[in-house]
Amino acid sequence: MKQFVTFFALLPIAAAAQTFKVEVSNPSNTARKDVPVVIDLHKVLKKKASTVLSAMVTPLSTHKRTSPSSVTVGPSTSSLLPSQLDDLDGDLIPDELCFVADVPANTTRVFRVECSAISSPRSFPPRTAAFMKVWDRKYRYPYINSIEYQGRNEPLATYDAIYGHGAQWESELVGFRVYMDHRQSIDIYGKPTPQLVLDKTNFYSTREDIAAGRGCDILFAGPSVGAGSFRGYVGGEPTYVDSVEARGQRVIASGPVRAIVEVWDKNWYYEGKTLQMRQCYTIYAGHRDVEVDVKLSGAGVDDLRFCTGVQKLELENEGYLSPAAGLVGSWGKNVPDKAAEDLVEGVGLGVCVGGQYLVDECEDSYNYLAVLRPRNGHIRYSLAICALMEHYGFKDSVSWFAWLEQWRQQIEEPCNVKVGK
Repeated sequence: MKQFVTFFALLPIAAAAQTFKVEVSNPSNTARKDVPVVIDLHKVLKKKASTVLSAMVTPLSTHKRTSPSSVTVGPSTSSLLPSQLDDLDGDLIPDELCFVADVPANTTRVFRVECSAISSPRSFPPRTAAFMKVWDRKYRYPYINSIEYQGRNEPLATYDAIYGHGAQWESELVGFRVYMDHRQSIDIYGKPTPQLVLDKTNFYSTREDIAAGRGCDILFAGPSVGAGSFRGYVGGEPTYVDSVEARGQRVIASGPVRAIVEVWDKNWYYEGKTLQMRQCYTIYAGHRDVEVDVKLSGAGVDDLRFCTGVQKLELENEGYLSPAAGLVGSWGKNVPDKAAEDLVEGVGLGVCVGGQYLVDECEDSYNYLAVLRPRNGHIRYSLAICALMEHYGFKDSVSWFAWLEQWRQQIEEPCNVKVGK
């Protein structure tokens, strides 16, 4: 989950580099691993972000919170942390710096960040990835950065024109894709062991891939919301994103520490109104959860209702509606590939929605739903998944639902990030 960031005065800036410190504080009694730290460079840097060509993040120290004052546990190692500079709007200027950090309970860690105008490429082992490929009858499947289709296309034509049926993204733990059609469904991929594999299997795992431990598609979404797909909500039922002038997808970032995929719909005619919509899906290294950021514009958009949620699994389904509103989950088994009925996969699904966006929780024949309302044209929620095939993961609904509650608490009590001298 993205952390709240407070900005204050910076150090004097050298000609070739701009340096500042970042404090990451964990207010909880539980250690946090791979905490996402995201810095808006346009707010932090005195010089324009267009001058930044490289960045270095170095741990400095760790402070344990005690009463009445803090105690320094000791200096951290000075080894360089993996980080990345991301251009979010495609203007070739970096907008954000991102890294992840482990933060013990009730502790503050301090990092030194140096942004340089000198290009200094560094290679870090990738822990996340995202990509799109087009279908090619000569089986080359070239990579693309983005694609947009006219809305008049028959949905299956756009769906089948993308290799893998849509943009794909992953962390070491889990994988996802979003369908390139009117459903815009989120489909999920399970892995026995932590690894990046989607660029090899493209969601089309063979039995040889499965035997080699590369995992596979683990969900048959059908007419459901799948795992956290964003839908309209009309007459008490989820609806697809039909009647658009154009729809598209784009890969914004691809590792090493986060991956971002964007989906957009132009002139979506919905409930008698014409809307513009952009969805961003972000995953961080070490995470099985995805942040979903939906931006909508159009007259009266805040009066409309939308929904997300998780599907009911077709075999041995168990559902979960949290006593604390805003969390829905499910656990069970299904057959993802109807041409391979013997391959039964166990899955856990979860969606967490902030109270400012939540209208109601309910269920229908296929789903456990969270009904949503925009706030100033904005909706945010998170989705998470697990696979029964994981050697290190969850083996029953009890452990999965307990994790969902812990996850919700971390979302509601995030680590705090400060940027300054």
